[in-house]
Amino acid sequence: MQESMQQLELHQQLELSWCEEVPTLFQTLSSWTTSSVEEVASTGPGIRFFQLYVYKDRNFVVQLVRRAERAGFKAIALTICLPPGLTLKNFEGLNLGNMDEANDSGLASYVAGQIDRTLSWKDVKWLQSITSMPILVKGVLTAEDARIAVQSGAAGIIVSNHGARQLDYVPSTIMALEEVVKGAQGRVPVFLDGGVRRGTDVFKALALGAAGIFVS
Repeated sequence: MQESMQQLELHQQLELSWCEEVPTLFQTLSSWTTSSVEEVASTGPGIRFFQLYVYKDRNFVVQLVRRAERAGFKAIALTICLPPGLTLKNFEGLNLGNMDEANDSGLASYVAGQIDRTLSWKDVKWLQSITSMPILVKGVLTAEDARIAVQSGAAGIIVSNHGARQLDYVPSTIMALEEVVKGAQGRVPVFLDGGVRRGTDVFKALALGAAGIFVS
């Protein structure tokens, strides 16, 4: 179960109630959730991963990772779903100059200004140097990236396209899964995230080599 950024009381209640009522589920908590890692950990025992976005301020990243580690989280899911400087085809040629800035929360510009666009495979090694938690790489869609992730020291791979919301075109996770599994060559577990709508989707993913399934 993945939890991402929300700012409603209902979503915060759901983040915490999942931990309390279904303690056998794995939970991946985003860097941008309403509930803190400490609040989620206080609900009781459970296996939890911390989904990490790498900020330009690396000291802040270190603080986030250390907090997750102290809270008992078991792994880091390093998010690499988005390329730097991407251009969404649907917005090409659209005149945004007349938008009422008063109606803009500023969230998009804040995120764009905070996230480190220089992220590279070397950062897997860097994360390993600041934590004892295993590093899973989230956002792999090709065999080539699977091989590089393993070579870079990743302890696991999560096949994910970020819900297909951040790119103008992206393959479905189930279509990419078999290739990624072959690229990993059995050296690390490969998980599937996204596109799971029913139980049969889970069976398909397991049949194609997934070690487990994440749902949002």
